[in-house]
Amino acid sequence: MNVEDFRKYCLSLNDVTEKMPFGKATSQYDRNLLVFSIGDKWFCLVNIEVFDFCVLKSEPDLIEELRIQYDSIRPGYHMNHKHWISVYFNKDVPYAKIKELVQKSHNLIIDGLSKKQKESLN
Repeated sequence: MNVEDFRKYCLSLNDVTEKMPFGKATSQYDRNLLVFSIGDKWFCLVNIEVFDFCVLKSEPDLIEELRIQYDSIRPGYHMNHKHWISVYFNKDVPYAKIKELVQKSHNLIIDGLSKKQKESLN
């Protein structure tokens, strides 16, 4: 998996936009974070230069199960560890599972939008 394939997959999901909002961050790593969102709600972050892991929203009930099942799923980088996970690439999580987790993260955001927010996307 490479950053461009990952980016294309994220952008293929409904109503997704991308931006790099951390241009003024103190660390080079954070300045290179690409954020995928639906409206103003983030669902995925990834460093486009290093491409070592992505940060995804997850259901709190599933996070511990995922962390037990996969060594390369860890608490979300710079995010609330109750709701976010970091998924490391090219380790023990298959690409298909990463795509599934990205889709679930996307769905969590969509499901959390108000009716008015959903209507504004269409």
